[in-house]
Amino acid sequence: MLSATYPFPPLRLPARPSASRFLLAVFRARLGTVLGAAALGVVWALPGALVPLVIGQGIGAVSAHDGAAVWRWALAAALLGLVQTLTGTWLHFLNYGLWLHGAGSTQRAVSAHTTRIGAALREQTTTGNLVAISTTDVNHVGNTVEMTGRAFGSLLAFVVVAVWLISTSPLLGVVALVGVPVAVLGIGPLLAPLQKRKAKQREKRGDVNALGADIVSGLRILRGIGGERRFFTRFRETSQRVRRAGIDVGKAEAWLAAAEIALPGLVTVVITWLGARLAVAGEIGVGQLVSFYGVSAFLIWPVTAATEAVGAITSGLVAARKVVALLALRPKLADPETPVPLPDGPLELVDTESGVRVAPGRLTVVDFGAEGEAVADRLARFADPAEGEEVLVGGVRADQIALAELRRRVVYAHNQDIWFSGVLREQLTPARPSDVSIAEALYAADADDIVEALPNGVEEVIGERGREVSGGQRQRLNLARALATGADVLVLDEPTSAVDAHTEARITERVARLRRGKTTVVFSQSPLWTHVADEVYTKKAVTV
Repeated sequence: MLSATYPFPPLRLPARPSASRFLLAVFRARLGTVLGAAALGVVWALPGALVPLVIGQGIGAVSAHDGAAVWRWALAAALLGLVQTLTGTWLHFLNYGLWLHGAGSTQRAVSAHTTRIGAALREQTTTGNLVAISTTDVNHVGNTVEMTGRAFGSLLAFVVVAVWLISTSPLLGVVALVGVPVAVLGIGPLLAPLQKRKAKQREKRGDVNALGADIVSGLRILRGIGGERRFFTRFRETSQRVRRAGIDVGKAEAWLAAAEIALPGLVTVVITWLGARLAVAGEIGVGQLVSFYGVSAFLIWPVTAATEAVGAITSGLVAARKVVALLALRPKLADPETPVPLPDGPLELVDTESGVRVAPGRLTVVDFGAEGEAVADRLARFADPAEGEEVLVGGVRADQIALAELRRRVVYAHNQDIWFSGVLREQLTPARPSDVSIAEALYAADADDIVEALPNGVEEVIGERGREVSGGQRQRLNLARALATGADVLVLDEPTSAVDAHTEARITERVARLRRGKTTVVFSQSPLWTHVADEVYTKKAVTV
């Protein structure tokens, strides 16, 4: 879990970032830590490159029967080990911080953007895609940032070893300088198929996540119509496609891992064989031969680190493409460049397309049947009117009002609004101060008996989508949540369609009393709402 206290600097992204620019923005946001990890990675990797050389010098001292030199080289090896231990500890700390930054910053950017998109998000992407980005792709971005220190350290360690080899034996130095890069280049052809297979696996994983979310949300309905077996079969087939895609990725990664060992190992064999021939010819000493062997074996680690970095970047680019594609989505409704503020007090609503005119401070019922939801969407500006038509809120065109202010002053409560898992009190408490208490809202919605029946009352933890309560109870709690906002304008879409007539009669009278003096619009075909309304719109006429 990402730490809530870790400081995540905001990412400075261009308007339409590419995957590579997104990763660069993540690096730039923590440039100081990235450079620190790179420097520390160098200090950590150098002892590993120098230890074989120190051991070779020590063996040379043993051959020369120089006891003092043996102690000096032994002390040098111990100091190198100590330095590597201490720097390795700090490098691990910084690497974890960088991973946390990469994953956390990506998660925050995605969360903030999806919040800005709002209701239009459902039409532009899938639940499975969002789940995959939030659970898998953010980790890959974190891994890309995290490998910085090891990559820089392995690069410098390779340079140090190559310089020593050239100064000691030009032949062996050339073999190392040519052989190791060739070995790395030999791994390159394996990366393109790996990237394609990872992208395919990512798509399949998104499909199975979306299907799983659909099954869970509709499980009660599936059981009612006996559709569990059919959807179980669909889920099994989809998950098998994910498994096969994962096997393809595993095969590509296996070939990559084999190449990481085999190709540098071949270079090590060549260097060791040439070093042995030079030692037999008397051109180098025994200590230098041991150093050559240790250094050639050490060269496998820089190559492995390099391929690990390339693999992390490959996965990071695949993940970043998905993140960037999500960030490219735009809200269906745009904020005006120069917003016009709403007047204080009760607000009048006018929809020229339907002819509905809601008087300020009154309770208006609109009985348009199935067409009523489209009118409600326009009045609350969850949809724009047709060309040539307009919606006015307090005399101001809805598209000229800042969405944040419009959402604060005009609250639209649909009878299918979703409940999240959490404490009931927290879900009923509005984000902004209100002149309506939770108790008043529950009473008006005739939902106080629901709370009394819960073991912990308003402190009860309600599960996702409010599955602990029935459909009618959930609808009453939805209404209570809307009433608790005390909004200047409250638009209610069929708020009592799932309750009995006696309960509905109590609700209509209490809501009318609670909302007196405030603008309230109820889209309903129930005569009980018509009975308490100040004004009624039907398809044929307007009744006052």
